[in-house]
Amino acid sequence: MRLRRPHLSASAALVVSALGIAAYLHLPESDPAKAATVQDAARAAIGQQVPAPAAPRVTARPRPRFPARLPGLGPKTLAQVPAGTRQVLLVTGAGRTSATAEAVLWQRVGGGWRPGAVWAAHNGYRGWTDEHYAGDVHSPVGVFGLTDAGGRLADPGTKLPYHRSGAFSVSGTGFEGEPLSGAFDYVIAINYNRQPGTSPMDGTQPMGANRGGGIWIHVDHGGPTHACVSLSKSHMRQLLRALEPADHPVVVMGDVASLAR
Repeated sequence: MRLRRPHLSASAALVVSALGIAAYLHLPESDPAKAATVQDAARAAIGQQVPAPAAPRVTARPRPRFPARLPGLGPKTLAQVPAGTRQVLLVTGAGRTSATAEAVLWQRVGGGWRPGAVWAAHNGYRGWTDEHYAGDVHSPVGVFGLTDAGGRLADPGTKLPYHRSGAFSVSGTGFEGEPLSGAFDYVIAINYNRQPGTSPMDGTQPMGANRGGGIWIHVDHGGPTHACVSLSKSHMRQLLRALEPADHPVVVMGDVASLAR
């Protein structure tokens, strides 16, 4: 009597074949990754849908939180910052009689203030004063508008009105014997005892000549200034390009203790 072999459907044969491949590869049951691969092959062989791999979880990075108020400034100083100002160059002196400082450009973003890089700066030879007079070689403490720029070199791309002139030149040496040449390659007028909306070269002094004037942010020459604030040439270019007249930029400047009042 002839024995009949069991009949396997095509689908079952493919499953058996896939299982045979698994046995041939000697896949241990403890290796779920390889086992899953074989199972997927078996499903595909009989026409079942292979589940798509789960998408990796993406953890959203928290949005940076910026301070709601400018750090280091007390109520008296903050009250002088105009309500519509959205850019503040904060120049903080190391001490009342120090000629070195740090400058940071802060930008109003939503409900907070976003800081820029910290730049080294110089200020007046004798430090800071609440009441500046001509020739006292102190920088004035306070909040002043930044509306006009200029320099000996071509406009580097600022949105402020820019007056280029060869008159922006200086020679000689500074308080520490450093050459002053190139210090006025780029300047931004600080609106202390001057008429806003005019060239930094304009000599109008609303408070009188005895209260000094011509106080600028200009290129650093490696030493103290008479009353100005100085930054490196590359930082001056960055500052000129960053200032937005529509943001009503100001400089807030002084020693740590004075600004904290």
